[in-house]
Amino acid sequence: MWRGRAGALPAAIGALCRALSPGSRPAPETFRLAKFDRPEASLQIWRLLYSLLKHIHDGGWTEPNTIGTQIRFVKSVLWYHGYGRPEFYQLPSDGSQGSRELLLAFSWLLNRISLLERLLTVNRVKIGDEASVCTCEDNNSNSWKNRTKIALKPCLKREVDVRYLQWLTGRLRFQWRSLHVDHEEQCKLLHKIHSYTSGCHMDQTIGHFSVTETDLIRQPDSYKQLLQLLESETSRLQAFLEWKRLEPVYWHWMETVLDTLDKDANTFKSEDVCKEKNTLPNTNLCCHSASNIIGEIDKLTKDLVTLRDGLHELVTCKKSAWYEKVKSRERTLPDETEFCAAVRTITEAVKLKLSDLKYHCAHKKNGMHGLYRLVFKDKHSAGKTGFLSSVSKEPITNVVNATEVISELKMEEATLKRELKQLQEECRHKLDEIAEGLVGVICIPPMKR
Repeated sequence: MWRGRAGALPAAIGALCRALSPGSRPAPETFRLAKFDRPEASLQIWRLLYSLLKHIHDGGWTEPNTIGTQIRFVKSVLWYHGYGRPEFYQLPSDGSQGSRELLLAFSWLLNRISLLERLLTVNRVKIGDEASVCTCEDNNSNSWKNRTKIALKPCLKREVDVRYLQWLTGRLRFQWRSLHVDHEEQCKLLHKIHSYTSGCHMDQTIGHFSVTETDLIRQPDSYKQLLQLLESETSRLQAFLEWKRLEPVYWHWMETVLDTLDKDANTFKSEDVCKEKNTLPNTNLCCHSASNIIGEIDKLTKDLVTLRDGLHELVTCKKSAWYEKVKSRERTLPDETEFCAAVRTITEAVKLKLSDLKYHCAHKKNGMHGLYRLVFKDKHSAGKTGFLSSVSKEPITNVVNATEVISELKMEEATLKRELKQLQEECRHKLDEIAEGLVGVICIPPMKR
C-alpha cells in the first residue's frame, strides 16, 4: 500500500502544481524540500502564497512589491481566514526560513477555503456578462475575537493617531463612492449592449450578445487569444480532476510531514535537556555521607514548613479579600424597583429581537451565493425588466428576477441600518458615562455634515 502511495505522490503533487495559475506554479521539488524545512524553499513558497492569494483578494494592493510587503500581505490574509498557528506569524519578514510552516499554511488553505476551486472560479474565462450576488447569512463574525489575539498583538505596542484613522476612513469612503460611480457606468454600458444586440443571439433564452461576444464581432482576430485562454483553462481543469483523484495520497503525505515536525520538536527538547544536565554544578556529587544527606533532609523540611505557613497566610488573605469584595458588591446591588425595571427593559428588548427573528425565519428563502449571468428581457418579450440566471449546469431552471434581489437587499440594508443606529446609541451612552467621570474636561461633539 505504501509503495503504491509513494509512487502516486509525484503524480499528485504534479497535478496540484498544474492546477494552479500558470504564473505561480512551483516546482514539485519545492514540496519535498519544504517537508525537511530547507531554507532554499522558503522564498518560493512565500511567492507562491502571495501570487495565489493576490488572485483571490486583489483589493488594490499598491505598496512596493518587495518580499517584506508580500509576507505581510500573506500573513494578513491568513489571519483574515482564521489561521491560528503562532509559529507561522513568528516567521521572519525576510523569508529566510520556515518552509515547513509555509507548507502547512498552504495545505491548510487547500482544505479550509477550497483554494483550487476558488482559483478556478476567479480565473475562469467569462464569455457571458456576470454579476456576483450573495444574500447568505454572515457566519464569520464570531471568529474575529480569536483572530485579534494572533495578528494584532504586535500592532498594540505602538499608538495610532486618531487623525490618521479619520484620514483612512475618509479615503475609504471616497474610494467606495468612486467604485459605486464606476459600477453605475458599467451597468449603463451593459444595458446599451444588451438592448442594441437584442434578438441577435442563437440561444433564444439569452437573446443578446455579451461584452466578450460583441468584442469578437468587432475584432474577429481576437478569437485566437480567447482560444488560447480556453485551452489553458481546459488543461487546468484536467489537472484539477487528476488532483481530486490523487488528493488522499497528498494528505497522507502531509501526515508524514506532521510526524517529521513532531520528531524535530522532540529532538530539540532532548538537546535542551541534555544541555541543562551538562551545565548543572557538580560540587555536590561527592557528598555521599549520611550526615550530609540528613542535613539536606532537615533543610528541605524547614523549607517545606516555611512554604506551608506562607501558603496558609496567602490563602487567608485571599479569603478575607474575597469576602470584602462580596460584601461591597452586595452593598452596590440595586434595590428591587431598579432591578425590576432593568428586567423589564431586557425582556422588551428580547421580545423585539425574537419578533424580528420570527419574521426573518418566516420569510427566509434559500440564500443566493455565486455568479449569475445577466440576461436582459424587455417588457414586450417578457413581463420583467431583466433576470439573473445561475452559472451552473442547468442555468434555465435557476432564474431569479433582478427586482426581487434588489428588494431583498434593500430589506437587508434597512436591518443593518437599525443595528448600526442601536450600536451608535450604546456607544454614545458609554461615552457619556466616561465623560461624567472626567473633571475639568469639556467634550465637544463633532460637527454634523
